[in-house]
Amino acid sequence: MTPTQLRAFATVVRLGSVKLAAGELEVSEAAVSLHIGQLRRELGDQLFTRTASGLAFTPGGLRLASRAAEMLSLQERTIVEVGQAARGRRLLRVAASSLFAEYAAPGLIELFAGRAADLDVELSVHDPRKFGALLHSRAVDVAIGPRTGNLDESLACRPFLNYQVIVVSGPDHPLAGLDAGAHQLREETWQLGPSAAADIGAVPAILRRVSVPEEHQRIFQSHAAALEEVKRNHGVAPTVSFAVARDLATGRLVHIAGRALRYDGVWATLTLVERGAPSVAAELVRFVTTPRATQAMLRGPGVSPGRFRPSIHVTLWS
Repeated sequence: MTPTQLRAFATVVRLGSVKLAAGELEVSEAAVSLHIGQLRRELGDQLFTRTASGLAFTPGGLRLASRAAEMLSLQERTIVEVGQAARGRRLLRVAASSLFAEYAAPGLIELFAGRAADLDVELSVHDPRKFGALLHSRAVDVAIGPRTGNLDESLACRPFLNYQVIVVSGPDHPLAGLDAGAHQLREETWQLGPSAAADIGAVPAILRRVSVPEEHQRIFQSHAAALEEVKRNHGVAPTVSFAVARDLATGRLVHIAGRALRYDGVWATLTLVERGAPSVAAELVRFVTTPRATQAMLRGPGVSPGRFRPSIHVTLWS
C-alpha cells in the first residue's frame, strides 16, 4: 500500500463519492479508481460497492478507512517533525477566517508564540467552509473562525470567545446614529472586508438580512481599508465592535442602530479528534480560553519593547 492509494481511499470514504474525491485531490476519476483497484487486489477485499443511495462499505473497507486515516496522519506528522528537528524548531500552522485573522489573531499569536523561543507560527486566511478539508489533509494543525454546524465526528469544535458585529458610518453620513430601515440600507454603498466573500459568518449574515444588492457591495483586501472609506462618509460597513470602540468614543465612527444590523457570534477552534495530534496545537486550544489570551485578542498582546518576538509568517490564501 502506498500513501497515494491510502489518501485516495480515505478521501472517497470521507466524501462518499469517487467524483468528489477526484475533485478535492485534483486528479481524474480514473486515477482515483486505479488506486482503489490496486488496494482491492492487494487486500483481496472489494472495500465498497455502489448502491442507489451511495457507497456501501464492506467490514474490511471500514477497517481500512480507520487505519488509512491513522497511517496518513502518522506520515504527515513524521515529515513535519523530522523537518522541525533538523531546524531545531517547532512549527504551528493556523488557518483563520479573515475577520478573526485581522482583528483578533495578531495579539493572540504574538502572545502565544512569545512563550517559546523555538516556535514558529504560520497563519493563513481561508474560507471557513474549507477548514475541515485543510485539517484532514494536514495542511494546517488548527483552524479558528466562526462556529459552524454539521461537523463530522473526526473534528473537535471548541468555542472560546463571543464577539459582536455592528454596522457603522462616518459622523456626517445621513444615516449616522439613526435606526435605519432595510430599504434605506439597501440603497447605501457597503464597504466590506474579505469576510464578505464567504458564505458563513457574521458579515454574510448581515448582508443577507438586509438583502444588500451585489452592485452596492465594495469588497476591499482588508476590513481596515473598508473602514477608512466609511470614515470619509462614503457608505456604511459592518465591523467587530471591540475593534472600533475607540473610534466610536471619539466620534470618528457612528453606530447605526437596528436589530438586523447586529450579529452576535462565537469564535471557535477546530482540530482533528485523534491520538497523537500535534501537542503545540493542543497547547493553543487550551491557551485561547485563558484571560491573558482574551485580553490579547481584544486589546493586543501588551508586549514590552525589547521582548523577544518569534517568527510569525502570515500568508493569504484564496
